[in-house]
Amino acid sequence: MSQKNIKKIASERIEILMRKADETFKIDRKRADRYANLARKIQMRYKVRFPRKWKRRICKKCKKFITPGDNCRVRIHKKMIVITCLECNNVTRIGI
Repeated sequence: MSQKNIKKIASERIEILMRKADETFKIDRKRADRYANLARKIQMRYKVRFPRKWKRRICKKCKKFITPGDNCRVRIHKKMIVITCLECNNVTRIGI
């Protein structure tokens, strides 16, 4: 199998795992965290870029799956998006 095919499969797996994490978050948070952790491990092992829409859904400090309104707070402050993880109180700032 070529390197290109391996990376494509890894990207597909990451997408599937993150969608599963999003679906199961309301039912079982630990399972959602596990899916997100598996997706991160695949991303690191095969050196694939994490999709931007999912990258912001994992806390950089505690590595848990975060959902706005449930376990993270999203605010706009001085042309910045401020995401606060309510699990570990880590603050991520993203410029607009």
